[in-house]
Amino acid sequence: MKKWQTKEELTDLLCSIVQYQSITGSTAEIAIAEYLYHILSQKEYFQKNASSLNLHPLEDGRRLLTALVKGKKKKKETVILLSHFDVVGVEDYGSLRNLAFHPKELTKELFQSKDQLPENVRKDLEAGDWLFGRGTMDMKAGLTLQLAMLERAIEGEFDGNVLLLSVPDEEVNSSGMLTALPVLNHLKETEEIEYIACLNSEPMFSKYPGDPAHYVYTGSIGKVLPGFYCYGKESHVGEPFAGINPNLMISFLSQQMELNEAFIEQIEDEITPPPVSLMHRDLKGEYSVQTPQAAIAMYNVLYLKQSFEELNKKLLVSANQAVKQIEAYVKKKAEHFATVAKDFTMPASKVSVYMYEDLYQEAVNRFGQEEINRRQNLLGSQREQGDRDFSTLLVQELAAMCNDLAPMIVLFYSPPFYPAVSSHQDPYIQYVMEDIKKFTKEKYSIDLVNSEFFTGLSDLSFVGPVTSNSKIKQLTENMPLQHNGFVFPEEMMEQLKMPILNIGPLGKDPHQWTERLELNYSFNSLPTIMFRAIQKLLANSPKRQ
Repeated sequence: MKKWQTKEELTDLLCSIVQYQSITGSTAEIAIAEYLYHILSQKEYFQKNASSLNLHPLEDGRRLLTALVKGKKKKKETVILLSHFDVVGVEDYGSLRNLAFHPKELTKELFQSKDQLPENVRKDLEAGDWLFGRGTMDMKAGLTLQLAMLERAIEGEFDGNVLLLSVPDEEVNSSGMLTALPVLNHLKETEEIEYIACLNSEPMFSKYPGDPAHYVYTGSIGKVLPGFYCYGKESHVGEPFAGINPNLMISFLSQQMELNEAFIEQIEDEITPPPVSLMHRDLKGEYSVQTPQAAIAMYNVLYLKQSFEELNKKLLVSANQAVKQIEAYVKKKAEHFATVAKDFTMPASKVSVYMYEDLYQEAVNRFGQEEINRRQNLLGSQREQGDRDFSTLLVQELAAMCNDLAPMIVLFYSPPFYPAVSSHQDPYIQYVMEDIKKFTKEKYSIDLVNSEFFTGLSDLSFVGPVTSNSKIKQLTENMPLQHNGFVFPEEMMEQLKMPILNIGPLGKDPHQWTERLELNYSFNSLPTIMFRAIQKLLANSPKRQ
């Protein structure tokens, strides 16, 4: 018996899922996986096929969910329905924070004070077909729709198999999806199935305020997280020219990197935003009149089809430009100071730039591989600091071992890393997309727009065809965490590589306190569109021809 098919049923299911306050890293992120397992275990199919429904552990105790429904005819072709069940925090809700996970109540409360809200929010409230709350749009509505599709698979409505994969931690490190890769490989072998496509249901993202388009996607944008470790030269505040302050270094670096148009990439109508800083601080533990020894900056850099060589070159150009400005600035200030302090002698102020791999090799040459391994193993006890801080700690240790090279800027990479992926030119995916565009136009008078890249970042990056021919090794060999508690699974990604697409609900303002889901398209029209997409994926797989 189907219970998750009408707009009202889907809305109620969504609200029950949203009520789990599954902020990334919280205990509720563990509880929601158990809830999903519970509601699916009530289905007769999984009572008869208990081994097809599973919770799989991550190293930290969180769990991901898989639910495999096989078609009535024995076939290998399987479509993966991919989702995540974690959400971002709710600090931005202010006094409404306690209602953030209660969509119906929050929507009513907002309606009561609609005159105090931005005009576009007020209009949506007055329209009446919008549901507010954290996770309603990103991406528990997509998960809700996939549960509805799984229910139809249980009823035998698909000529093939459907595998629901729902993971934690998409909003931070994607450790859920990285853990899922060997799980998918294992299921493929033990269940004797073949993955023909992965359908994600992230919500569509508008390209500008008021954008009326309904997007579907055939790929997902890429992201690297470069870090710049600025190792200065300490001095007493009474002798500022005796050293170089890393806070000064990082300020010039910020001017070079922040919003740098050199990183903007355009492919047809797809445009990446320029870099922005995600971390910018010195590493001094406590106050004193000694200048800091080091500072760290990390930047969000998005890409579509650029090679890692191109990206790395641009990052090095930015670092070297910053160095020129640092040296010129210090020289100018010192020359001015010398006109006042007659006995002042200007010290050398040359700053060097290194890649992490170069610094690592220099340390190995000086101290030997065994000593480097010993020191990095000792640092392993601080792994719980998180990927970004632990990466910084590993660089800091090498820089301290080679401190005579200071002042210097060390370029490295930290997780998370999302390869840009695309099936835009895949005839199989092109056919399915053209079919649902025609179907949606005829049935609902809605023009779907096929956009190559989903720009919100997604876990499709780990199963789709990568857009760049460059080797990931160039990035991973400059990633301190590689083989220090983290291994980027390039080989397994290549084994699992499959066609990808994203068909998701309509909403607005993801990650904001005004996050909301449009209910009419999302829960009236989209279930039929998604059902047809899965049908066409199963019926037209090249592996079936």
